[in-house]
Amino acid sequence: QVQLVESGGGLVQAGGSLRLSCAASGRTFSSYAMGWFRQAPGKEREFVATMTWVGGTIYYGDSVKGRFTISRDTAKNTVYLKMNSLKPEDTAVYYCAAARGVGALRSRARYDYWGQGTQVTVSS
Repeated sequence: QVQLVESGGGLVQAGGSLRLSCAASGRTFSSYAMGWFRQAPGKEREFVATMTWVGGTIYYGDSVKGRFTISRDTAKNTVYLKMNSLKPEDTAVYYCAAARGVGALRSRARYDYWGQGTQVTVSS
């Protein structure tokens, strides 16, 4: 079955950087988009970034544009999220997700598979 396993979360000071990884397994992802979402306590799960596996079309959420970068390594079936200039408001559990097809990729309802999440905490 499909497995998405995130890693790379942790505690970082404001202004610092982290890189999250999402290792995908269990199927061929060539017709999928791979996305990152985050959820802070008491808040809705929020779209962060997504990338189509083939073609590499990328979308970012407004709150992270210019600071976060999504990328992939097709040989390793891994998606990354490089986060720079981190702010305390970036504190959340970050989830990797996979969606079939390429439409409406900012919506969490489009995603069929989810990882277990990794905690990112940014101290001020």
